[in-house]
Amino acid sequence: MIAKWQPLSSPSLDSAQPYEYRDPPGHNRWSKIKHEKGAADKKKNAQRTTFANHLTLYSKLYGADPSLNSQLASVITAAKKAGMPKANIDIAIARGQGKSSTGQGLESATLEAMLPPPTSAAMVIDIETDNKQRSLKDLRSIIKDFGANVAPTSYLFRRLGRTVLRLKNSDGDSKKGVGGAGEGEGAGEMDFDDVFMQALDAGAEDVEQDEDGNVVIWTQPSAIHQVAHKLTAALGTEILSQDIIYSPTADKVKVDDAEAAKVLRACLAAVRDYPDVQAMYTNLERGEVDEELWDSIEESLEL
Repeated sequence: MIAKWQPLSSPSLDSAQPYEYRDPPGHNRWSKIKHEKGAADKKKNAQRTTFANHLTLYSKLYGADPSLNSQLASVITAAKKAGMPKANIDIAIARGQGKSSTGQGLESATLEAMLPPPTSAAMVIDIETDNKQRSLKDLRSIIKDFGANVAPTSYLFRRLGRTVLRLKNSDGDSKKGVGGAGEGEGAGEMDFDDVFMQALDAGAEDVEQDEDGNVVIWTQPSAIHQVAHKLTAALGTEILSQDIIYSPTADKVKVDDAEAAKVLRACLAAVRDYPDVQAMYTNLERGEVDEELWDSIEESLEL
């Protein structure tokens, strides 16, 4: 639309007011609708990702038959209620059994890469696939399109086991977190120090509490299942997630340039959307870029 200049007070050129652009009628409303739709889509995608992760986890831990696995059955019911397609549910459950949706066995692979300059940060991509050569070839092509290249980078990371636990009350209800009296949790609830000490005794290297009040246990990769089993038995916990991650060991690379950040975001999103990608890790951290742009980069790293 071409905005027309109009004098605001007098037809005389000498007294004309400076040009002022006004959005077309309905512009703000459409922007608001797009913003709200984008937020809703983001929430829906995050919800489906969470369901998929839990379906895979509970299938792996307790078996793929929901009639014999009450935790898996509960997630299936919730996922269906939220509108998750049955095909996606089946894929997530099969993945927990180390199989593709067609029943073929899955194998793990890792692709190491250097992200496009000027940032040139390190990235490690974890893959589960029924055709390793195809997946690696596809991903090499994807990152090459954005100026990234395959290069050894795993030496810049440390492998750690991460288990997220949710405590339960004595009656079996999930707690909102650890932390003691004063907030209505009731008598006898364990405080964080109790959980911390029991986790260390079980073999954990560190213990944290996330923003939702869940307990995050850090271990050596080889000890992840043993520690989680001990704590589940001792504390009455529910395993929300369990994985082995790459944690940066060296100084992180700051993202300062907005244009470079947009390229990074596009590259990471393209990798994330490849179906065989299970996780991505980088040594990026926010520099001078604005918060909204940085949040979109972090979103691309979430799987």
